[in-house]
Amino acid sequence: MIFVSIVLGCLLGLVFGINAPIIPYEYSGYLALGIIAAIDSIFGGIASVLKGNFNLKIFVSGFFGNAILAILLMFLGQKLNVDIYLAAIIVFVGRMFVNLAVIRRYYIEKWEEHASKKIGKIKK
Repeated sequence: MIFVSIVLGCLLGLVFGINAPIIPYEYSGYLALGIIAAIDSIFGGIASVLKGNFNLKIFVSGFFGNAILAILLMFLGQKLNVDIYLAAIIVFVGRMFVNLAVIRRYYIEKWEEHASKKIGKIKK
């Protein structure tokens, strides 16, 4: 089921991506930073679900709040002619790696538990 969803999502992305309007160069940085902030929030939400402390209000407010703050930092940096947005990128990407590590550890532990149960059944 997950594989079908992934393939369907890729096909939809391909169809919509080909027909999507081109983002002007002036706004491409804003879009990229917003996407990075959104991906960070998604990884954080997945990690929270796996830890058992997911809260939808916190996820939604973080999703939009992080993206808006990052875009405002980029706007302010452009007005001051300083690359302030790099700070947001460093923070978001760092958090993505931390959340990815949490997700990876969770699934490795589940896999090890499953493998040890399977080995325990074979020994009996």
